[in-house]
Amino acid sequence: MSKRDPRGRPSADRTSLYDEITGKILAELEAGRLPWVQPWGTAAAKAPLAMPTNAATGRGYSGVNVLILWGAVISLGFPSQGWLTFRQALSLGGNVRKGERGTTVVYADRFVPDDERRRARETSEEAQAIPFLKRFTVFNVAQCDGLPEDLVAAVPAPEPGLIEPTVDALIRASGIDFRIGGDRAYYAPAPDYVMVPPPQAFFEPINWHRTALHECAHASGAAHRLGRDLTGSFGSKKYAFEELVAEIASAFCCAALGIAPTVRHADYIGSWAEILREDNRAIVRAASQASKAADWLLAFAPSTGDAGQAVATTSEAAREAA
Repeated sequence: MSKRDPRGRPSADRTSLYDEITGKILAELEAGRLPWVQPWGTAAAKAPLAMPTNAATGRGYSGVNVLILWGAVISLGFPSQGWLTFRQALSLGGNVRKGERGTTVVYADRFVPDDERRRARETSEEAQAIPFLKRFTVFNVAQCDGLPEDLVAAVPAPEPGLIEPTVDALIRASGIDFRIGGDRAYYAPAPDYVMVPPPQAFFEPINWHRTALHECAHASGAAHRLGRDLTGSFGSKKYAFEELVAEIASAFCCAALGIAPTVRHADYIGSWAEILREDNRAIVRAASQASKAADWLLAFAPSTGDAGQAVATTSEAAREAA
C-alpha cells in the first residue's frame, strides 16, 4: 500500500519522483543534449533504433518512460530495447543476474485527498482527483539469463529503401493538408495546413521526412484531432512547450519507422530548460502528449510492417500522466 500523510495525501516520495525525472532531463538539456535524440547507428549505441518494449507482453512503453529507457540503453550499453520486470523474467523461465541494477520507470495514477472528499460532500460537487506518479523497476533483457532465444535476439533494422515510401503513405493517409513549397517548414493552425520545403532544399533527403513528421505532429494537436493548446504566440512558453511536444513526437515516430532522429530546433533548448525548472511535471506532460501525437500519426502507417505498431499509448507496465 502506498504511503500517505495524515491528511490522506500521497507522500513526498511522489513529488520527489517528478523532481528526479525532471532533474535528469534538465541535466541533459543543460549539457546541450536532447534525451529524445540518441546516437543510434554509432559506436556509442549497441541497441538497434527502435522504441522500447516490454519483452513479455510486446507492448511499447510511452511518454517519459521512452526517454528514461533510451537513456539507460545508451549510458549502460545495452544491445536490446526489450525490458522486463523481475517477476516477468522468472515467469519466462529466466532470471535477472545477481548484482544487476534495474532502471526506474513510472506510471500514472490519480487519488482523491480526504479533504477534497469532504469538500465534495459538503458542496455536492464532484471530487477532483490529483494525478501522481508511481515507480517500478525493469531490467533490460541483456541483464537476464535463461530467457527464450526469441526475446534476446536483436530486431533487424528496417530496410532503408522502405522508409521514405512509408512516411509518404503515412502523410497521405492522415488526411492532413500537406503542402510542399516555400523556404521554411511550419504548421498553420487557423487554416490547418502543413508547409514543408521540397526535399532538394535539405542537405540530406532523409531530413525532409524528419521535418515533415515534426510539422505533422503539430497538426495532430488541432481541435478536431487531439485538441492540444496551440494558441501560444512565437516566443511564449506555450509555444516552446508545443515545440517540445512536436520534437519528442517526431523522435518517437522516427524511431518507430527506422529513421535516426536529429535535432530540428536545438535553439529551443534554453526555453525548454526554463519550462522544466519552473514546472517539475512539464516533461512528463510533454512526453505523454508526444506519445499520443506519435500514436495518432503512426496509426496511418502502412500495415505491411511493424512500424505502425511500435508506439503504444498504454501498456500493462506503463500508463502515462495526462
